[in-house]
Amino acid sequence: MTSVKQTILTGDRATGPLHLGHYIGSLQQRVELQHTHNQTILVADMQGLTDNGLTPDKVSSNILNVVADYLAVGIDPTLTTICLQSKIPPLAELTMFYSNLVSVSRLERNPTVKSEIQSKQFGRSIPAGFLTYPISQAADITAFRANLVPVGDDQLPMLEQTNEIVRKINRLAGKDILVECKPILSHVPRLPSTDGKNKMSKSMGNAINLGASVKEISQAVKSMYTDPNHLKVEAPGQIEGNVVFTYLDAFCDDKQYVANLKAHYAAGGLGDGVTKKILEECLQEILAPIRHKRESFLADKQELINILRQGTESANQTASEVLDDVKAVYGLNIF
Repeated sequence: MTSVKQTILTGDRATGPLHLGHYIGSLQQRVELQHTHNQTILVADMQGLTDNGLTPDKVSSNILNVVADYLAVGIDPTLTTICLQSKIPPLAELTMFYSNLVSVSRLERNPTVKSEIQSKQFGRSIPAGFLTYPISQAADITAFRANLVPVGDDQLPMLEQTNEIVRKINRLAGKDILVECKPILSHVPRLPSTDGKNKMSKSMGNAINLGASVKEISQAVKSMYTDPNHLKVEAPGQIEGNVVFTYLDAFCDDKQYVANLKAHYAAGGLGDGVTKKILEECLQEILAPIRHKRESFLADKQELINILRQGTESANQTASEVLDDVKAVYGLNIF
């Protein structure tokens, strides 16, 4: 008996090219999941505008960059539906319907929203779209009947809020119209920024993009945070908090080799320059084929648009069916 594939929704805000944090945190997982699940990846341009409403070019100029990144790492559009949020009108309509079910105080209590508001330092000028993006995310998840959503621990409150909305709609309907979702938690530790201090950000210059050049990779590794007290090669070095070793753990396949490097560094006699050179060679090897594929895809932007359009048309059909169901709950299916 053939088992029914479960449905996954995942995606990224189109606010910049994807980087190594995305690669190890989600992209590799998506490449694997597309063979075993019905997977939709949403290029979330509308959500990207929630904190870039006055700088829309930051979003529009990166849509095809993100699609090229997906394809370059091995996401297959024949196996995964890649779609554009702003070209699926039911998502905005569902967001409006759901917004009537959620209070402002509930949005303000969402731990994820509170944390991100603090990190973005909005002060009292919080865009309404940013405050309500958990509702938009609920619209995205339910529109594709996704029962699985890959997230980190920090995003669990978002799924909780989605399921609250699902239960309210189902109670109004008197039956299960929408599907509750469960998280697929990543067991990969979050990759720190190259400076070891802040969240990865292209604007802060502390991330290595998937399309980084040979020179950019080299410069990023050379500037990586290590042990500030490791002033002499012969002196013992600190492993914990040393970004170079965190990246070696993440990207070097030979774990015993990395363990030996750590022991040598901790005992003394191994310089930061040597460990950085080893890491750079590893990253250059990983990123070279991704960069070349990415450049090839970006050289034919019309094909990227075609892939995105085809996936969006398919996704729009599913979302429209869910929207009709929700409208019926409200008695708005008059004609």
